[in-house]
Amino acid sequence: MNNFSQLLKKQNMTRDDLIYLLSLTDNGQLQQLYDAAYAVKADCVGRVVYYRGLIEFSNRCIKNCCYCGIRKDNHEVKRFNTKREDILSMAQWAYNNRYGSLTLQSGERQDADFATYIEQLVRDIKKMSHGELGITLCVGEQKEDTYRRWFEAGAHRYLLRIESSNPELYKQIHPQDGHHEWTVRKNCLESLRRIGYQVGTGDMIGLPGQTIEDLADDILFYRDMDIDMIGMGPYVVHHNTPIGKHVIAAGDDSLQCKSRRFTLGLNMIAVTRLFLRDVNIAATTALQALNPLGRELGLKAGANVLMPIVTLPEFRPQYLLYDNKPCVEDSPEQCRHCLEGRVASVGDTVGFEKWGDSPHFSKKKNNLFE
Repeated sequence: MNNFSQLLKKQNMTRDDLIYLLSLTDNGQLQQLYDAAYAVKADCVGRVVYYRGLIEFSNRCIKNCCYCGIRKDNHEVKRFNTKREDILSMAQWAYNNRYGSLTLQSGERQDADFATYIEQLVRDIKKMSHGELGITLCVGEQKEDTYRRWFEAGAHRYLLRIESSNPELYKQIHPQDGHHEWTVRKNCLESLRRIGYQVGTGDMIGLPGQTIEDLADDILFYRDMDIDMIGMGPYVVHHNTPIGKHVIAAGDDSLQCKSRRFTLGLNMIAVTRLFLRDVNIAATTALQALNPLGRELGLKAGANVLMPIVTLPEFRPQYLLYDNKPCVEDSPEQCRHCLEGRVASVGDTVGFEKWGDSPHFSKKKNNLFE
């Protein structure tokens, strides 16, 4: 057995090991990396892919992140709020189609009316589904009391991307207006853990100024923060954002550059799977934005979660965090059938009617009662 094969089986990788694996570009070694990560996935979380039916219910946002297509200052966007009855109808569709779990996602608001709205919405979905639909929230930074209210209403997972574990890089991709503080983001993740959520975070891969060392540190951050689920993907340009304009002007959005970011995205999935064996990892739509087979390749590199879009078709064109987002013109039915085919093509099965909790979280929960 050569040194590379031994490294892929190493139980306690160092930071230098992570950097080395993330830097791989040789096709043969990349395939070995992905195969090793898939084997760990099969062993630690199973060859089952769990759905999180994604309802993007509003694109109104108080934040102005420099990479995001629904940032406050993007006046090209037509803002929308989905009617409560329509959200419940989409949740009912997901329940009827045996999705075990939903993700409710929106632009960020922090006002009292929003907190109350989400709390009641979670209660309504729980009541409608007889408590059977799992609920993940992805609605940004909030006060701990707000997170607790939503948890007590029935939400049990929360996704809040750190974007970068490097505070200086974080500062570069957010405006310095008092509303985008790295320490606030980290404190929110700690609040979610204290309350009892399954905590999800993630990064963007291939940002301007980002290094391989930064990405290795992101993986170490996931470990140190005891993260249960990870949603990360390659950076994809939105043309009407400060970073997007910079990347385009610099000639860094060529097919070659996109391919490099895509490969780095797969590497991050695979290396994270090898390092954090029993967490949930999503194959994000951003992968498919850069490669038509992106989500399949993400599953083959170790991911075990997909987020089929359930958002009303009329609102999908207005919820574009980046350009060329896949599935914008598809109906929920088309998304379901498409993803079933993608899952089957890699030899996995769909975990219908299951929450698909992170084994990492479940082990911690069980240990509390030992």
